[in-house]
Amino acid sequence: MLVSILHRVTGDGMATVGTFLFVWWLAALAGGPSTYAQFLDIFTLQSGALNVPGYIFGVGLTFAFFQHMASGIRHLLLDTGAGYELKSNKLWAQSTMLASVVLTIAYWAYLLAGK
Repeated sequence: MLVSILHRVTGDGMATVGTFLFVWWLAALAGGPSTYAQFLDIFTLQSGALNVPGYIFGVGLTFAFFQHMASGIRHLLLDTGAGYELKSNKLWAQSTMLASVVLTIAYWAYLLAGK
């Protein structure tokens, strides 16, 4: 049940937050160089300074993406008729949680190692 709820929440969250960030980015572009520079200061690593709001949005959206993707793959396998037994269904559900956390950590470790 948790994985199903998370699948819906992450999908809605990515759509809502992603739309908000996309509109903010477009408004920053339209606002000129100084407005766009402020946007970049929030969402990128400028001059080696850690920017907490940018990382919160970034890690949150990355986790939501990987959770939604893993859960979607699980649902795709369930659509084939496989994995409805209680033990295998629970294993696949737990695997989606583990995969999303591991993939998020690996992705951000890769990003931060390049900086």
